[in-house]
Amino acid sequence: MTKIKFATVWLAGCSGCHMSFLDLDEWLLELANYVDVVYSPVGCDLKEYPEGVDICLVEGGVANEDNLELIRKVRARTKTLVSFGDCAVTANVPAMRNILKGADPVLQRGYIELADLKPQLPHEPGIVPELLDKVLPVHEVVPVDIFMPGCPPDAPRIKATIEPLLRGEKPKMEGREMIKFG
Repeated sequence: MTKIKFATVWLAGCSGCHMSFLDLDEWLLELANYVDVVYSPVGCDLKEYPEGVDICLVEGGVANEDNLELIRKVRARTKTLVSFGDCAVTANVPAMRNILKGADPVLQRGYIELADLKPQLPHEPGIVPELLDKVLPVHEVVPVDIFMPGCPPDAPRIKATIEPLLRGEKPKMEGREMIKFG
C-alpha cells in the first residue's frame, strides 16, 4: 500500500491546533498506517517543505514574510490544503495587531512603547522576520481546499476531516460539530 504524504504547518498562531491534533491519541497509531508524515513542527526536524505532499493541515494566519514564503511553497507543493483552525480560517487572534494599521506601529508598540529595558527596534536582519502590514487568513494568500474552523478544532472534528481524505473523499464540513468557530 502506498502511503499518503501528510504534512502540518504552523504559521502565526499558538500551536493549539497541533496540540489538539495530538489529542487524537490512539487514532494517531492507526493514522500512521496510512500516512507518512513528511513535514511537521510536531516530531519532525525537516527544514524544507517537500514536493508532492498529498494533504497538509495549515495552522495560523500569515503574519510575516517567512509565513508568506512558506504558505506559497506549501500551496505549490500540496494537493489538498486544509485551513486548520480559526487563525488559518479568519486570522483570528494574530490579526488583533491589524488594529494598529501596519508593521511599523506594531514594532513601535512591541519594542519601544512596551519595553521594560533598553527600548530599541531589532536592527539585525533575521532576528524578526519582516512583518506584513496585516495578518491575513490563509485563503487571502493562496487557494484553500477545506476550511476546518475551531479554536482549536477538537480531536473528533480533526478525525472527521482527515478520515474521508484518506479514502480520497472530501469531508462534509457542515453542521455545528464541523463548522463551529471558537
